[in-house]
Amino acid sequence: MRNWQVKRGVRGDVRFVSKMDPEEVGLVRSLVGSLVELFDEREDSAPHDDLAELTGLRTGHAEPPPETVLQRLLPDFYRPDANAPGATEAPSGELARDLNGALRSLNEPEVIDAKRDAAQTVLATLPERAGTVTLTESEAQDWLTCINDLRLALGTLLGITADLPDGPSSEDPARAGHVDVYHWLSAMLDVLVSVMLDREPE
Repeated sequence: MRNWQVKRGVRGDVRFVSKMDPEEVGLVRSLVGSLVELFDEREDSAPHDDLAELTGLRTGHAEPPPETVLQRLLPDFYRPDANAPGATEAPSGELARDLNGALRSLNEPEVIDAKRDAAQTVLATLPERAGTVTLTESEAQDWLTCINDLRLALGTLLGITADLPDGPSSEDPARAGHVDVYHWLSAMLDVLVSVMLDREPE
């Protein structure tokens, strides 16, 4: 994938442009498709709520996902900082779990919607096989959201952390390829962020 560039549209609006080869397009489409499936399965498995049906208020799971990838993508909403001022007075234990359950039930459906919408934007703006990607600012924001989710998901599967930027050592060549994909996604994200922050059209 070539570096992102900033262009002016016919009406003077900003566009973010890059080119992708067939392998890159296929890879991104496959990864994003898998991500959408994860969100769909999580949404479809939410418990039925008669009260939500009566009020029209959507609710989701109260419990965190069992899958480590979804735990990373859909973390708890309330995460107290033990070192923050007044931390000793913050909810903890069972009270914190109940608070997280209520917050998750109310907010997770919207979070999933936003992440899935971003993923659908990426799929809709990819070239059919290879070629130019041209994004509005709103579409570029969706790309940032989705590519970051892909990084988080893949990094979780590979055990990548700040201390282990390539994850645990392994002789598996397939795993090495997945690590390369992780770093490629990271580079794509970093360049797009930089271009969006320093947008001098060519």
